[in-house]
Amino acid sequence: MELNINGKVVTADAPPDMPLLWVLRDTLNMTGTKFGCGVAACGACTVHVDGQPVRSCVMPASAVVGQKITTIEALGTPDKLHVLQAAWIAEQVPQCGYCQSGMLMAAAALLARKPKPTDADIDEAMTNICRCGTYQRVRAAIHRAAAQTQGAAA
Repeated sequence: MELNINGKVVTADAPPDMPLLWVLRDTLNMTGTKFGCGVAACGACTVHVDGQPVRSCVMPASAVVGQKITTIEALGTPDKLHVLQAAWIAEQVPQCGYCQSGMLMAAAALLARKPKPTDADIDEAMTNICRCGTYQRVRAAIHRAAAQTQGAAA
């Protein structure tokens, strides 16, 4: 099947019912998206499909054919971090780091939808589970990124 991933059309030799997560990781060797729970509860596998955050562990790959899929690999580069990645570092969000790619993708979708989110907006959007419990740092990083984005737009 052909998938549009990070702006490129790629062919994935996978069964249509294979979850997008496993197509990304096992078929296309894109390992930035993580497996956490397999039941769409934790959010470690969050990617964007047409700009919306989705849990890729339960999304059949065939369901996203013809849609734009964005993974953590497209969020920024080591030379040019995304504003959220820089904020994550500045606020020292990660501890173990395992859930962070999903957290960043959920946060990026939030900022695209609400450029200046309130604490309530963040709490509603960030349903990802972090077993290290860095939720206050996540909130601070999102506010930092929003402020920097607003400053750049002004």
